[in-house]
Amino acid sequence: MKESFKKQVLYLCVLFLSFGFYQCKESKNNNQKEFNKEQVSFDITRTQAKVYTTAHNSKLKLALTDTILFLDFKQPLETEIDIVVDPKNEFQEFVGIGAALTDASAETFYKLTKENQQLFLEAYFDIEKGIGYSLARTIIHSCDFSSGSYTYIEEGDKELKTFSIAHDKKYRIPFTKKAIKAAGGNLTMYASPWSPPAFMKTNNNMLRGGKLKEEFYQPWANYYAKFIKAYEKEGIPIWGLSIQNEPMAVQRWESCIYTAEEERDFLKNYLGPTLKNEGLGDKKIIVWDHNRDLLYQRASTILNDPEAAKYVWGTGFHWYEDWKDDNPMFDNVARLNEAYPDKKLIFTEGCNEGYDVKRLENEDPKLAERYGKSMIKDFNNGTVAWTDWNILLDETGGPNHVGNLCFSPVHGNSQTGELNFTNSFYYIGHFSKFIRPGAKRISSVTSSNSIISTAFKNKNNSIVIIAMNTSNKTLDYSITIDLKTSILKILPHSIQTTVIN
Repeated sequence: MKESFKKQVLYLCVLFLSFGFYQCKESKNNNQKEFNKEQVSFDITRTQAKVYTTAHNSKLKLALTDTILFLDFKQPLETEIDIVVDPKNEFQEFVGIGAALTDASAETFYKLTKENQQLFLEAYFDIEKGIGYSLARTIIHSCDFSSGSYTYIEEGDKELKTFSIAHDKKYRIPFTKKAIKAAGGNLTMYASPWSPPAFMKTNNNMLRGGKLKEEFYQPWANYYAKFIKAYEKEGIPIWGLSIQNEPMAVQRWESCIYTAEEERDFLKNYLGPTLKNEGLGDKKIIVWDHNRDLLYQRASTILNDPEAAKYVWGTGFHWYEDWKDDNPMFDNVARLNEAYPDKKLIFTEGCNEGYDVKRLENEDPKLAERYGKSMIKDFNNGTVAWTDWNILLDETGGPNHVGNLCFSPVHGNSQTGELNFTNSFYYIGHFSKFIRPGAKRISSVTSSNSIISTAFKNKNNSIVIIAMNTSNKTLDYSITIDLKTSILKILPHSIQTTVIN
């Protein structure tokens, strides 16, 4: 049997395992009657809870590993690990989880076999067969994860007479339409630009920073409106947009610099009024769209101005601030949420940088655990939506026209058409498959730093509890809810989702 075919069979088997075909021994008393959906009050003692597990260096990939009961309350000792869940305390409403549908993702998708194209779409977007993505980000013309720089107008066309999205119709638009269809026809989409056209910038270059010239503030605002209308004409509804991707980063790829004051003034004097005048005032505008470190300073500058704040739906942020000391600054998310509770928080981008296939082959747990930790901490600090970066990349971590190669939860081999579902895909699925739009986060508190957790209550009243173990040890822990307790076990470097229906 050829090695490539063996790998493909393995990937398919893993996928089947992850979507519920894996059968594990259920706990004792599994013949107890399930919760009666028609009863008025929730009774934790009358339901069985299902436990799904993904563990490194094992065959467990979103696998059903246990069915548990909640019995008499057990007081946890200080030496024991307990997660207390209180459904009566509800917090932010969940919008969705998803990823960016970039040019690189679209181009890689069309190099897959037809069978693997369908498998990819089901795996990401189908709620029953896959992990049920409900959110997606798209780009306004090119970014680094495009095969080259391009815009939608001819250079120098400040009146936008030549505006056309013809470039996107080859790969990105049909790819996006397939994703929407696979998601059941409803996918919350937002868009972000990396740079205005070169002639609109102070450095006359789409790459390497530069600023938007003041005389082009209005034409650039018009550009957003034209993009939204053009995409919606193609049948791709745009829910919202961010003003600028990473407005403080001078990158070797498409980038543009704004001070907080410049972003504020562009929003309140140009972009906000333009969208309103074009009949697009319902679009959700996201500010900042950069790292957690300066999240509060940048957002507060804009949100403290009532004329700017009235256009703002929320603040977007990334996770790359940990280059400083390897510590993500989750507290900054909490502080902004406390200060501006009427505005939303959305994680707009994160990926593991510096593609190295050996880390995948050796199943480096840090790749997936970065996702799990960020999602748990960001949700616990008030975030309503969470967006991965590229939804799909090729076997090199690209394509990328400046060599900025990165990891993706799924990699497609452009030579063989095969797919590689990494553990990051399954870790994200522990959230996206079970927490559905409209859910409310509820109180979830752990008694030990060994396990971190979050919990949500869906609109159908099902409760989802996620726990993650980053240690090298198998740990025993308990979940206490409504003064009832269940005992569980979690493997080293693993994540578990407990679903109480």
